[in-house]
Amino acid sequence: MKFAGRVAAVTGGARGIGKAIVLALAREGADVAFTYFKSSAEQEALVKEICALGRRSLAVQTDVRDFDKAKEFIEKVKAELGRLDILVNNAGITKDKALMMMARDEWKDVLETNLDGTFNVTRNAIVTFLKQKSGVIVNITSVSGVIGLARQTNYSASKAGIIGFTKALAREVAAYNIRVNAVAPGFIETDMVAGLKQEHKEKVMKAIPLARFGTADEVASAVIFLASDDSHYITGQTVVMDGGLSINIAA
Repeated sequence: MKFAGRVAAVTGGARGIGKAIVLALAREGADVAFTYFKSSAEQEALVKEICALGRRSLAVQTDVRDFDKAKEFIEKVKAELGRLDILVNNAGITKDKALMMMARDEWKDVLETNLDGTFNVTRNAIVTFLKQKSGVIVNITSVSGVIGLARQTNYSASKAGIIGFTKALAREVAAYNIRVNAVAPGFIETDMVAGLKQEHKEKVMKAIPLARFGTADEVASAVIFLASDDSHYITGQTVVMDGGLSINIAA
């Protein structure tokens, strides 16, 4: 197993892509802590799944927009699971709307959750990584941050910011044996995509060269690669997983 004896923390880990990442890490031997925003049966079921794999798990209800709560999360991971080796910043939201109709709060909520949340959690984890001179960070961004998508100025701005954050931090901490990379999913089969109108999904599908949406497990596999020693010479990079959507639009 790739992560035997290691501890991973995943934000927004109870559903969708986050859940797939959490389970993939556990299958590879990691003890996994994850955050969730709203209490439900989902996080309880996930903890049971992780334990069934023979790994320890910790579910923490928190809001990554709050710096102090992000600090409490990281401290709780270290206190209850003993260490921290891998951080996956996955928590994110969308509030899509044309800019001319977008309320200030709709802009603010998305930036604070997606970009500020990534800062808050990473800022509180980076000290541990620097002290132990090891650590891996994988940030979940989006193809929207790579090419920009209409009616997603808030989301695109936040996800593009994460790409810049990834590159800058990778330069900053490379000398401490800390790697920082990102994964940029395109249209993935999650609740978010399921909520799109059928005509919009059909239009998007035509623009994807591989002619299908991706799966959460496929995104998780990229995270596993970037978090593992298999990618020990990769840092500051963004792996785009969009079925070719971005190259098709660029053409």
